[in-house]
Amino acid sequence: MAAQDPASGCLHGKKQLPAFTWEVKANDRNYHMQFKKKVAFCLTKKKYAGNAIKTAKYNIFTFLPLNLYEQFHRMANVYFVFVILLQTFPEISTLPWYTLLFPLSCLLTIRGLRDLIDDIGRHQSDRNINSRPCEILSGKSFRWQKWRDICVGDIVRLRKESFVPADMLLLCSSEPSSLCYVETADIDGETNLKFRQALLVTHQELVSEESMAAFDGRVICEEPNSRMHSFTGTLEWRGETYALDSERILLRGCKLRNTNVCYGLVIYAGFDSKIMRNCGKIKQKKTKLDRMMDRLVIIIFLVLLVTSLCLAIASGFWARMFQEKHSYLSALYKHTTPAQQAFFNFGGFTILLSIIIPMSMYITFEFIYLVNNFFISWDLEMYYAVKDIPAKARSTSLNDQLGQIEYIFSDKTGTLTQNVMSFKKCCINGTIYGTSTGHENKQPSGSGLTWSHHGEKLDFCDKTLLEAAWRDNDPVLREFLRLLALCHTVMVEEKGDQLVYQAASPDEEALVLAARNLGYVFLARTQDTITISELGMKRTYKVLAMLDFNSDRKRMSVLVRDPQGTIRLYTKGADTVILERLQGRGPNETFTEMALDCFAEETLRTLCLASKEVSEVEYSTWSRRHCEASILLQDRARELDKLYEEMEQNLQLLGATAIEDKLQDGVPETIQLLKLGNIKVWVLTGDKQETAMNIGYACKLLTDDMEILEEKEIRSQSKPGSTLAPDTSSSHSEILEAYWVSSNNLSSRGEALCSGRLSQEHPEPSCHKKRALIISGDFLDKILHTGEVLKEKKGRLWRWLACCRATDSQEQGSLVEKAFVDLATSCQAVICCRVTPKQKALIVQLVKKHKKAITLAIGDGANDVNMIKTADIGVGISGLEGMQAVQCSDYALAQFSYLQRLLLVHGRWAYLRICKFLRYFFYKTFAGLMAQVWFAFHSGFTAQPLYEGWFLALYNIFYTACPVLSMGLLEQDVSAKKSLEFPELYVIGQQDELFNYRVFSVTLLHGVSTSLASFYIALWAFEDHVGSKVVGDYESFAITVATSALLSVLMEIILDTKFWTAVSLLMVTASLLFFCFLSFLTQSIDAFRIAPTVFCFPDASRNALTDPYVLLVVLLSLVVNTVPSLTIRLYRTITGKTTIQQKIHLKARREPEPSVELRAHVPRGSFHRRSSYAFSHQEGYAGLITRGDSLRAGATRSTAPGLLPPETTPGLSSLPSPSE
Repeated sequence: MAAQDPASGCLHGKKQLPAFTWEVKANDRNYHMQFKKKVAFCLTKKKYAGNAIKTAKYNIFTFLPLNLYEQFHRMANVYFVFVILLQTFPEISTLPWYTLLFPLSCLLTIRGLRDLIDDIGRHQSDRNINSRPCEILSGKSFRWQKWRDICVGDIVRLRKESFVPADMLLLCSSEPSSLCYVETADIDGETNLKFRQALLVTHQELVSEESMAAFDGRVICEEPNSRMHSFTGTLEWRGETYALDSERILLRGCKLRNTNVCYGLVIYAGFDSKIMRNCGKIKQKKTKLDRMMDRLVIIIFLVLLVTSLCLAIASGFWARMFQEKHSYLSALYKHTTPAQQAFFNFGGFTILLSIIIPMSMYITFEFIYLVNNFFISWDLEMYYAVKDIPAKARSTSLNDQLGQIEYIFSDKTGTLTQNVMSFKKCCINGTIYGTSTGHENKQPSGSGLTWSHHGEKLDFCDKTLLEAAWRDNDPVLREFLRLLALCHTVMVEEKGDQLVYQAASPDEEALVLAARNLGYVFLARTQDTITISELGMKRTYKVLAMLDFNSDRKRMSVLVRDPQGTIRLYTKGADTVILERLQGRGPNETFTEMALDCFAEETLRTLCLASKEVSEVEYSTWSRRHCEASILLQDRARELDKLYEEMEQNLQLLGATAIEDKLQDGVPETIQLLKLGNIKVWVLTGDKQETAMNIGYACKLLTDDMEILEEKEIRSQSKPGSTLAPDTSSSHSEILEAYWVSSNNLSSRGEALCSGRLSQEHPEPSCHKKRALIISGDFLDKILHTGEVLKEKKGRLWRWLACCRATDSQEQGSLVEKAFVDLATSCQAVICCRVTPKQKALIVQLVKKHKKAITLAIGDGANDVNMIKTADIGVGISGLEGMQAVQCSDYALAQFSYLQRLLLVHGRWAYLRICKFLRYFFYKTFAGLMAQVWFAFHSGFTAQPLYEGWFLALYNIFYTACPVLSMGLLEQDVSAKKSLEFPELYVIGQQDELFNYRVFSVTLLHGVSTSLASFYIALWAFEDHVGSKVVGDYESFAITVATSALLSVLMEIILDTKFWTAVSLLMVTASLLFFCFLSFLTQSIDAFRIAPTVFCFPDASRNALTDPYVLLVVLLSLVVNTVPSLTIRLYRTITGKTTIQQKIHLKARREPEPSVELRAHVPRGSFHRRSSYAFSHQEGYAGLITRGDSLRAGATRSTAPGLLPPETTPGLSSLPSPSE
């Protein structure tokens, strides 16, 4: 293997590099234009994408065909078109075809406009992003252009606080050694700053715009992909080859922080960039009820066709018998045969019964969804007054699914947390400070402290601690505060009389600010010195070595020589690593451990602080070995770690700090409520594992009585005697084994996992133990092979081809996926750390695929967009990371805590309302219109309508629509307050209890029985009896059946309405008034005279409904139809099948159970106690400081003076603060 120069990145000798096919030539657009790639068949497009992006679904040409194509995926729309086509045949038509086309057009137009409005918003967002200004090298100078004008191979100049427009190779910057500091909040959610560094050769050679214009390097690298944290390639220039990795690359979406100017070569542009590769496509979202409705439409349509066919066959036989029996009427049938008669009757019956699936139901559907959206937007309990942000329902067709959520996938930074670190408490020499609540943000009176001009206010102030610091008679306290001011990688900049700290992580900044507030002020640093002010006295320490932080060491140290010449080592880190390196254990150490337990229970982030004095002899020996290890070409990191380990022994404990990572208001309470509602919350974050775990404990997602399963625990759970193939990776085999055990040994899901010996140390049964799973993005890649999930393709042909191509490895991959999902869903909490945006979406997709569960994703940044698009419901938080998540979401909230009201109140109500609406719409349709079928048996199967045409037309629009609409808009089983008090009620929606195939079947039978009773009671009454006005005519019979069915439907809705308002009462009254008034209009004599074929029931209602005999028949029908419903309700009450309200009252009467505070069950002296350590820091900053790479000696950068734009004045190099 060739050796690599660590400073220059140059590869010496010959090395077999991977066959990369992505070639980028600097400053040569024509070179990239010539390459094409095949898209499909003979179609090709440019291999190198432009930088313009398009996230919108439609354009001016594709909107109409694509939108109609999407809308006709709804089976109901296809059904309506089929009915309209039937109506175009005059022989079988009952209504002009255009009377049905108009409402269908209205329905399609309403949905189309809704989709158009959403897409216009996406077009505006795309236009704003593509029109952002940037400086592109054109010729020999930089010119301001738009992002969309950038091409692969262009050189772009970026300025401080600007966003990176494409994935670029960093060429150089205004910082020393061409460092560049970026914030990746939009990519991984972290606000910690990360540094990137250019190659030494480009840093030294590209010193002017002329040299930039002459740069002709060639980058050969991997094809565009979605791997955010990896990049492999080479730069070929002037006959040399230089290795490239992710540390040289600036990704699109990063923000340049406190780097005045940098220059980059565009490698991937537009949709080839890594962030865009992680952004999924916009998916058509359909609710569970929508999909069920599509299936029901098919079922109803098939039943309708079978019924029509049976009636048509019967009509053919009846026509034949009628002709033979009544030969004198043969003239009427001389142009037709019984078979033809049956054929025409089949069409007539199909049209006559087609209104069983009424178009008005879907139009009312849309109206209910729209109004429920307004209810969400108008809810003052979800209005964030601080920033004037109301809740907003951006989707108008997903409300009912809010009441069926089973899994919530949440981002961490900006969603659960505010990402604001606050120094809350500390323990020093056996004393805990910061416990009182009445601290004033001022110094003790008469103290004479002089460091206050360095800060605006004291973020942390304990009067006792301030006075102790001022007395300066406690050497441990002095060393504690001195450590906070010395042991860090923070940079400082003085603006006026204010010191501005720029830290690589918010933790570091909080600690340095706490030291400043207590009189130990960090003033300045150079490559080998650090200056602080101790209670007003300036002291300069010589930095001998910085022992850098990394995730394995979990600590950092600084070795300094104080002004008196004494050498001291200051160390801070996790309690688990510091406590085991102490010289001895005494009362103070024991008390500090107890304090750490207290801090951990309060979910504060803790660090232990320790120091020791180092002799000159020990330092001389160690320093010599350190210098030798620093120049090793092999195993350098391992040798340095050994030296660091040697030095960091026999420490003296100084104390511990406790920092609060502030959660958003109400997050723990919200998660607890969601858990009680049987909703599982998973946290998917790009942050480090320690930070994510701390937030998990802080928000009560994790508790101290949980067994934490990490990657190493899962790997240690392999069962002896495994029979898996030897070539299967270890992580695959163990998860597969857990799955096999769970699926083959035991029936209970909880017991199954227990039987796999998930903990070898404690083999006793732990089936009821709570578990939490914590895994990383790398572990997910191992599970998902290449990090991709095989997309589910629809269609018989594709599935057949896929089966033909299936291999054992693919089958095993699917088994691994299912095993992982089974393991994860059996845990009470899941946290996935260091995951990319695409991995977030893949996790959501896996749960949807294998659990068939309804999912919700919530986030606030661009890194959450793919997850939000993939989940069944996407919620965007209007946070600090821009509006990308909100623009792609279905619902927008200002705070995570509003999720409890969105789901437990609005979601549950919406599900209840839609289910009751569907139930009663079907019921009233069957109850009113199935009488047409029974009438056919008494009308010679001639498809003769029973009802007046106007009654059929107005039945679903005016006569019965109002009460059902009221139920769909206003129905509540319990109040909002009770919904939050009893989140267990939410389970009803998860289990599909209110509308399913069983409920539909019962509704169908109920409607059929109502229609049978209404029809045959009237038929029995009219058969041999005559009233004072009614003579048993067809019109009066039709009016009697119609009135009986209508009143029975209204009575059923009245009985089942739980929440009565003035509007509900008004709607029922309006239905009766509509029936009376419109019947009078359509059956008036005047209307009959004007159009006798249209208004063919003159005075029928007035004649029938004024006859006491008919009214008694109607009353009898009403009683017969209502008594069964009342009987069932009475039976449920007697047998103890309580209603929801009764369950609530019973639960409310119980004695409140005492709340149990969960605490760690491990003895406090044990090192197995949970550590609440978290330090969101990146390795490498110590090396930058000691090498002087991040420190600027003069006022200008001597290596590249010609690259600084005229308006840019370099100052002190600094690490930008995440809070800037």
